[in-house]
Amino acid sequence: MNCFDEMNGSGGDCRDAYRKISEWLENETPETLARKRDEADAIFRRLGITFLVYGEKGSAERLIPFDVLPRVLTSAEWNTIDTGCVQRVKALNAFLDDVYHGGEIVKAGKVPQELVYQNPLYMPEVHGIDVPFGVHSHISGIDVVRTGADEFYVLEDNLRTPSGVSYMLEGRNVMMRLFPELFTNMRVRPIENYAEILLSNLRAVAPDNATGESSIVLMTPGRFNSAYFEHVFLAEQMGITLVEGQDLFVEDGHVFMRTIAGPERVDVIYRRLDDEFMDPLAFRADSALGVPGIVSVLRQGNVTLANAIGNGIADDKSVYPYVPDMIRFYLGEEPIIANVPTWKLREPDDLAYALDHLGEMVVKEVRGSGGYGMLVGPTSTTQEIEDYRKRVLADPADFIAQPTLALSTCPTFVETGVAPRHVDLRPFVLAGKTVSMVPGAFTRVALRDGSLVVNSSQGGGTKDTWVLS
Repeated sequence: MNCFDEMNGSGGDCRDAYRKISEWLENETPETLARKRDEADAIFRRLGITFLVYGEKGSAERLIPFDVLPRVLTSAEWNTIDTGCVQRVKALNAFLDDVYHGGEIVKAGKVPQELVYQNPLYMPEVHGIDVPFGVHSHISGIDVVRTGADEFYVLEDNLRTPSGVSYMLEGRNVMMRLFPELFTNMRVRPIENYAEILLSNLRAVAPDNATGESSIVLMTPGRFNSAYFEHVFLAEQMGITLVEGQDLFVEDGHVFMRTIAGPERVDVIYRRLDDEFMDPLAFRADSALGVPGIVSVLRQGNVTLANAIGNGIADDKSVYPYVPDMIRFYLGEEPIIANVPTWKLREPDDLAYALDHLGEMVVKEVRGSGGYGMLVGPTSTTQEIEDYRKRVLADPADFIAQPTLALSTCPTFVETGVAPRHVDLRPFVLAGKTVSMVPGAFTRVALRDGSLVVNSSQGGGTKDTWVLS
């Protein structure tokens, strides 16, 4: 598969963005790079930066492999990503506010009614709840892929509890420690103010009746969650308290935190707990992780959840094909970054086409994640394709299909030396009174030669993302 090489372009000549990296690599031996990689791993291990892989036998916690060669983007390339992702999140927030109120986009026939109101990710329990500034997704992870010098596509949206920002921030710290000379020679834009911007946004969305300095907490499911390190890291970075559901309670229409000095009112909860566990009185009665009665406090406008409950309807893969229409409907603009062409297998013509081309396509469950439950046709066996065909035929509406994109590659240090490996990009969009991004992202890299699956749970790694001034 021919793909765009971000370092060498299509003609084989080193692109300007990577010229200093190329010169630096000429003076670095594989032994030096291997030693630096080991140092990075030691730092991550010492910091406790681990990723929990569910279902693995033996030790379930492991380090995500960190590549010591950065991904480099020019200012112009970043501007496309920045403006495109900000535009997209504005439209997605408008969509969420709309479908949990009047549903004007459904009435206009732009999004099928059944995909919204009959979707298991739609939460009628929070219908009609007003949120500050109409922001439902305060932290959004938008997965972007590149296929050419000026070709970017949004692969998927993550609007519930997106993870990965700790790897973006700590990866930068590690690279600055290991290769200070590179930062001296290259004008790399800083990302250290991420936590400051996030905290400012969370303060901005506190309820109108918040008293004094807003009390903000980060709510975690606990230390057995796959992203627990990130929860601890972000709470420390923002200087806010890390809590679990048992630390909070509802009384007199407000949420309070138990402290040694007595109950303290909580105004904003940056929650990393899935919707169905948030309130056992509204959702799963068997949940011991949530806060009984918190939905009633939301309805009274006395607490803000970031992200809001019910966002899954906007990042469901069956709704994804309609995001460009949302941008046009709510913003009156054309999408800056396009969707990947998508076949909706709930539609007979799309289903027939996909079934005839399964060996060429990527097929995904509409509510799948983490690289699980998908078919990558070109790398699958005949038997795997036929088995997947049976799954699709059993419930076509549960799947979408997309072409197998030739994801761009970046130079990566692997066991055989420096070699191109496929990458994607997850920038984090922060929304409060304004919508913005720091100039950096969580780059995931497929470490296996030829692999297009970059997910950490599927053996992928991560690398620092440098945006040049």
